[in-house]
Amino acid sequence: MAGSVRVTMTVNGAQQSAEVEPRLLLVHFLRETLGLTGTHVGCDTSNCGACTVHLNGEAIKSCTLLAAQADGAEIKTIEGMGQEGALHPLQEAFWEHHGLQCGYCTPGMIMASADLLERNPKPNEEEVREALAGNLCRCTGYHNIVKAVIAASETTA
Repeated sequence: MAGSVRVTMTVNGAQQSAEVEPRLLLVHFLRETLGLTGTHVGCDTSNCGACTVHLNGEAIKSCTLLAAQADGAEIKTIEGMGQEGALHPLQEAFWEHHGLQCGYCTPGMIMASADLLERNPKPNEEEVREALAGNLCRCTGYHNIVKAVIAASETTA
């Protein structure tokens, strides 16, 4: 590939390498190159948060970062949250507390929530709402999403 760059990163615990165009966004690398389609493209402007993943342990919007900028990084996507046959406690809480409807925003909401719980294991409602302010949901009205995050915090600490 002319004008390509080699990127190598650890994604969900596995090292991944590929030749990519220098302008390829991380979200497209994850979805198109690696086939990890749980990370969604919602707006391409960083407003919706559907593309949220963890980069070196922090939530970022993968539509704002080039794959080349993530070279050498540790990436976790929604596919890396649970294990085969076992949901992550946040995924379980979203299911139990009806924190999803159409599901399009859910991966980004879960990734942003996991980042919050890593930094603040026992958030209150206001802290959850503030942490999720960069993630949009057009279906739920957020009430059940907030309930799910608080419920997950009670089971993971």
